[in-house]
Amino acid sequence: MAATRIEVEIGGKTIAIESGEIARQAGGSVMIYCGETIVFGAATSAASPKEGQDWFPLSMDYREKFYASGKIPGSFHRREARPSEREILTSRLADRPIRPLFPDGFMNDTQVFTYALSYDAINEPDVLSVIASSAALQVSNIPYHGPVGAVRMGYIDGKLVVNPTAEERKKSQMDIVIAGTDDSITMVEGECKEISEELLIEALEVAHAAIHKLCAAQKELAAKAGRPKMDFTPANRDTEWHGKIRAHHDDIKKAICIKDKHARIEAMAAVKKTLMDTYITAENKATTGKIIKGAYDDVEQQVLREMILNEGVRADGRTLTEVRPITIRTGLLPRAHGSALFTRGETQVVVAVTLGTGQDEQLIDNIEGKSNKNYMYHYNFPPFSVGETKGAPGPGRREIGHGALAERALLWTLPDAKEFPYTLRIVSEVMESNGSSSMASVCGGTLALMDAGVKIKAPVAGVAMGLVAEKDKFAILTDILGIEDALGDMDFKVAGSRKGITAIQMDIKLTGIKIEIMKQALMQALKGRLHILDQMQIAMPNVAPDISKYAPRMIIMKVPNDMIGAIIGPGGKNIRAITEATKTQIDIEDDGSVKIFAANSVDAEKAKSFIETIIEPATIGKLYFGKITRIVDFGAFVEIAPGTEGLVHISHISDKRINHVSDVMSEGEQIWVKVIDVDQRTRKIRLSHKEAVADRGEQPKK
Repeated sequence: MAATRIEVEIGGKTIAIESGEIARQAGGSVMIYCGETIVFGAATSAASPKEGQDWFPLSMDYREKFYASGKIPGSFHRREARPSEREILTSRLADRPIRPLFPDGFMNDTQVFTYALSYDAINEPDVLSVIASSAALQVSNIPYHGPVGAVRMGYIDGKLVVNPTAEERKKSQMDIVIAGTDDSITMVEGECKEISEELLIEALEVAHAAIHKLCAAQKELAAKAGRPKMDFTPANRDTEWHGKIRAHHDDIKKAICIKDKHARIEAMAAVKKTLMDTYITAENKATTGKIIKGAYDDVEQQVLREMILNEGVRADGRTLTEVRPITIRTGLLPRAHGSALFTRGETQVVVAVTLGTGQDEQLIDNIEGKSNKNYMYHYNFPPFSVGETKGAPGPGRREIGHGALAERALLWTLPDAKEFPYTLRIVSEVMESNGSSSMASVCGGTLALMDAGVKIKAPVAGVAMGLVAEKDKFAILTDILGIEDALGDMDFKVAGSRKGITAIQMDIKLTGIKIEIMKQALMQALKGRLHILDQMQIAMPNVAPDISKYAPRMIIMKVPNDMIGAIIGPGGKNIRAITEATKTQIDIEDDGSVKIFAANSVDAEKAKSFIETIIEPATIGKLYFGKITRIVDFGAFVEIAPGTEGLVHISHISDKRINHVSDVMSEGEQIWVKVIDVDQRTRKIRLSHKEAVADRGEQPKK
């Protein structure tokens, strides 16, 4: 069966969308082409919801097939297994702009799969997977208020670039994925290098023009190759039960306005129980009990939203632009290399920084190939942080997503790896949560880095913005609470320094928001961010003068490339000997860079001295405490550094006559020696024991 193909030009490249040839038993399927990168998408929905289903079971999964770039997975089983962090983040990238576009009340189990089937190392598959997800839904029989288009925006050499190549991304000041519908933006995600709010707005406008073309292409494809949509009646959100519950408006509002989170939750639960006991009877429980509960939840949401829109009143009594009180402690954990406790209202994180060596880098294996990662941010969200009890199986999609956002936010501020070649791991432990623990993690991460003595470029803070919108009225909220996130329309996180934005993430529950609203939210976020940075500066005015005494000491030196083999030695003999003798770790790179890590500076300097001895002729007049490796008739060979030996002639052992060297020396013994001559042609070294001990004021062997 021939495929229907629609092509559109985006950013100077042709993106083609095909449907009708592959995976025809799915509810809808597409192939997306850009260069030699190909992404497949399939969307399928159950014919009806499960009995009693009261939430929308949508799953969106992206996978990278290693054959896409002609590679075999590096795992033990040599096949793709559990999704990588990048695959999870890409799945979230598609999920967030698409999830709000299903009709209210649609509860059928729905799955969207996208696969990277071919990768040309030029055109990125993650953005194409968002388009593939939307296009598969658009041509399917599933009710869906799309389509959604997505592009990546870069800023290179002073110009905005739509869908930059993988190589161009490396030199871009901006790396942001923007998704949207025909008339609004639905999702923003990415990192920047201190870009201004004005430049971000310009990027949104350029991106939306491209998104409009992608949406038009999907509509055209659906018109030519789409399946008829299944019958579905949207949920009724204005029943007689809504009216009855609205009569208790004042009781609901009183509970919502309790400032303490848990007291508020208890009061709201008590109001709900009272009303449910009043309206749900034995007679109507089976037929309308769920409807009554749903009506209460709707009215509760309406009460909060009306308070904000009509009165400018928030649940905890703050103004719309007010940031909750902030307290900060640094140096909380004595054995961590850097730590901070950051508390904002009822959100609290403990953040710890660990400095590691090159051997601590994370090995990444994906369709781009194998690489090492020397900076990681891990975020943990235990159930006790919100007063709940449930299983803790490990980091889920939310934890991975929040950790990645904090990692992006702080990436720009880290020192250059050549200046600070430590492996960095930051961990945020969420101790309490009532709104935007990810942005608290950004603030705590900055403070912990400063406490660790990491010379960051500038402090970075983050703030989460909310939105309540009804028809022609809207209100933007600074530093949102958990209830404002749950019952509001937007979670818009912005992180940055005083000069500009370093990371951004926007999720919405509406079908989209206008760029004008985003502009106001960005400017309001800037004020909130500057206020938080002021509080951080008071608590931690400067970076700690030195790294922790428990962190590995480091020395960086450069050696000639042709001497790398000599330092390593046959089968690694020399490098092993140095590390064992000095209790250090030594990383040598192909360009001759040598990084020495040790528990203290004395051991690090000792290792450096050994390496210098290998790459340079020993210095005449210098003393060494070496080990006797061989005894011969005419003297003893002494190793003054791994792989470097010199001869102590029998005449230079003592100031008195010695008949046999073995009478006064033995192999393995350590003695002081002094370099008395170096043959520049043969690099042979002559040593003297008697001159060394004389210089030290001691007696030679007798």
